[in-house]
Amino acid sequence: MAAALAALAAMVGGCSTIGPDFAAPKALEAPGYRHVEPVAAVPADSARLPADWWSVFADATLSGLEERALRDNPGAKAAAQRLLQAQAQLGVLRAGQAPNVSVNAGLSNARTSAETSQALALGGRAIEGNNFSAGAALSYELDLWGRVRRVVEAADAQALAAQDDRDGVLLLLSSQVAQSYWQLRGLDVEAATLRGALAARSEAQELVEARFNAGLSNELDVSRTRIERANAEADLHEVQRQRNRAEHALAVLVGVSPSTPLIAAEPQPVLPLPPAIPVGLPASLLSQRPDLAASVANLRAANAQVGMAEGMFYPSLTLTGNLGYASESLRALAGGSARQFSVGPLALSLPVFDGGRNKANLALYKARYEEAVADHENRLLAALREVEDALSDVQQRRKQGDIQAQAQQAAARGLQVAQARYERGMSTYLDVIDAQRSALAADRAAAQIRTQRLLASVAVARALGGGWSQAPAAATLR
Repeated sequence: MAAALAALAAMVGGCSTIGPDFAAPKALEAPGYRHVEPVAAVPADSARLPADWWSVFADATLSGLEERALRDNPGAKAAAQRLLQAQAQLGVLRAGQAPNVSVNAGLSNARTSAETSQALALGGRAIEGNNFSAGAALSYELDLWGRVRRVVEAADAQALAAQDDRDGVLLLLSSQVAQSYWQLRGLDVEAATLRGALAARSEAQELVEARFNAGLSNELDVSRTRIERANAEADLHEVQRQRNRAEHALAVLVGVSPSTPLIAAEPQPVLPLPPAIPVGLPASLLSQRPDLAASVANLRAANAQVGMAEGMFYPSLTLTGNLGYASESLRALAGGSARQFSVGPLALSLPVFDGGRNKANLALYKARYEEAVADHENRLLAALREVEDALSDVQQRRKQGDIQAQAQQAAARGLQVAQARYERGMSTYLDVIDAQRSALAADRAAAQIRTQRLLASVAVARALGGGWSQAPAAATLR
């Protein structure tokens, strides 16, 4: 029997695999990104982010939050379990490529009736006694046309897609942590600006009230200073409300209760300048993003499923065999006379008429493959758009920040002039209020733009895949 199996295995190995072989989709043909900054145009061999892409911000607090999120976030844990499920399913299907061998042993005691026709023919005697048995059974589907290989190929691709999906979840999670963190820090800067404005408004209120008591001002100016101080305090509470929400969101991302204080506000917060994100070429985007890699893996699985459907038109060949021993005595069970075996049947099954089921099934999987091709092309274009949008945001936010710095300087100078003119009696306090509002608005806008520049850098890193590279699946799937 072993020689026969060896011969059949050699025959199977020489057979071709049904269905079309997978051809990788073409990369993006764009020569370069339209909105890339000159500082981001680095040599191709170094145009990659590190795997811990957030480290380019050189912020220890952010790095600690990222590590906690990747370790403790429930969504990340669920993605890991989906990967394990796909790997286990692949193991189940891979088992179909190998013979199915089982061993068995049995003990029974039986007695036949003495009143049956068979017993009467033997003189009315009943047959009774013990039966001992031990043996092995084999069943093996000979994959002559490669249908089982296509099944395993599809499962292999689906497991790889699950791995890429898991990596995509982690990339999205890390970018959300970074976005929430910089939003929170930006609100800290706004709050500090408003606290400074509130202190200035309180001081101005005391000054105007003193002038009013001295007969040098009027009650209208006093009312205006009180209004401006109250407005600054109300704005401060609004910013604190937004910061609380940002901190709650960040706590959920890192896997802790929102009721737990996460990050204390800094007394004098400062937002850093955004780092330069290395940008490669659009053609390399396919190997940089886990979602695009998952799309290619799903495309490969759909192609293999077309081969599976074609295999249903071909015959299947199954071999079975049994080898063992049986005896009424346990002592005689291992003797040569107790041996029993069977080889076969070598069963051939060929579809003749199925009412068009196999034909319709093949058309179904071909249509699914074409749909997967179209979906992949759409994902490629969407990915390119995400990169261009993020690069455009980086470019325009930088220009916006440069102009806003000029407005900030002009507003600060205008406030100094307005206060000096009021103190000399050359203008009303309404000019001071207008200048205060302009200066505060310019300072808050500058903080918001600096925050948006950091968020744009995070968006670029995420759109470019965050330094991701596909890990080999063989080490984890086999």
